[in-house]
Amino acid sequence: MMKIFRLLVVFCSFLLLNKTYAQADCILGVGLTNDSIISDVFQLNEMQHEKLVSFSAELKYRNDLLNNELQNVKSRHPQSNVKELSQLADKYKSVMDSMAIVQTMIDKRMLTLFNSKQYELYRNLCKEASRSPFIVIPTVYSDSINNENR
Repeated sequence: MMKIFRLLVVFCSFLLLNKTYAQADCILGVGLTNDSIISDVFQLNEMQHEKLVSFSAELKYRNDLLNNELQNVKSRHPQSNVKELSQLADKYKSVMDSMAIVQTMIDKRMLTLFNSKQYELYRNLCKEASRSPFIVIPTVYSDSINNENR
């Protein structure tokens, strides 16, 4: 019985430590960070910059919809007892989770447009910030291939 208890304590400790030391995702911040900053830092080409502007607009539109949903949840949900407040918190968390999912999706779409050098810069910046980078396959551009062969 004592052996099972020890095993349970070790397992619970592992879970707690694993949760404590887990790194947060390294968001690129499309739509949150000024487009010109992202464009300058990563030296985006014209097509990449146009996509960045488009993705920023898409994120704003999606977040506006989700913000409206938050307002509706807040204004229409009863809040007179603990159970109702708990349900409100769950609905609020669900919408906030949706916002995070949308941010991740948009950032990953932008990152797939990066060439290998831009993506490596992103990974290095994430490492410096102790964040976990999103794993994507960078785009290989024909002008990059020609320059590498010279």
